[in-house]
Amino acid sequence: MFRTADAFGVDMIYLTGYTPCPPKPQIDKVSLGAETWVPWKHYQNLKRLIGELKKKKVFIVGLEKTETSSEISNKIETEIKIDNEKDIALIVGNEVDGIKPEILKLCNLVVHIPMYGKKESLNVSIAAGIAMYVIHKITINP
Repeated sequence: MFRTADAFGVDMIYLTGYTPCPPKPQIDKVSLGAETWVPWKHYQNLKRLIGELKKKKVFIVGLEKTETSSEISNKIETEIKIDNEKDIALIVGNEVDGIKPEILKLCNLVVHIPMYGKKESLNVSIAAGIAMYVIHKITINP
């Protein structure tokens, strides 16, 4: 995700919980150096991080398929174009378990990527890249 974040001009990556942090050989290998210039911070507690971001008026978007989530391209455009000056935090979940329900409740918006094949999920870094593209496209071309 470091290279993808770099490609879309992401200001900060927040790594939470047991997510590995640089320097780590696997991260260094796939990031091709982006981990050295894309700013990142580690927070053990995601709830605390969300609380801090909300105090700064950051718009929290959870990327998760739920019964009430909206398709990303439709809902994000409506919500974000209201105030293009919003800072946005995208939360992506665990590869297997996704985002915990108590975290989803803290999000301003929960969106999903529509799936047209037999599988109903994507690798988390691929899904994050798609979401970063959609958010970038909307916020750069209001």
